[in-house]
Amino acid sequence: MPKVSIIIPVYNVQDYLKQCFDSLVNQTIRKDLEVIVVNDGSTDNSQEIIDTYVSKYPELFKKYTKENGGQGSARNLGVEKATR
Repeated sequence: MPKVSIIIPVYNVQDYLKQCFDSLVNQTIRKDLEVIVVNDGSTDNSQEIIDTYVSKYPELFKKYTKENGGQGSARNLGVEKATR
């Protein structure tokens, strides 16, 4: 069971997402992390990037998609899905 849950709300941030995800993949405490990515209705290529990382690192990343409702609602969904 992970010790730390990281919630990442995503909305049209394709230019920054790989850098964010790569920094999490390279953490030394990776085995103790769960990364919950909530796509809040992005209209760019953010979902494709999310799908790539989830398929490459399924033990680390969990993905959820919802209609756009703002950062707060995306974070709340992440909190609901967190195991820690």
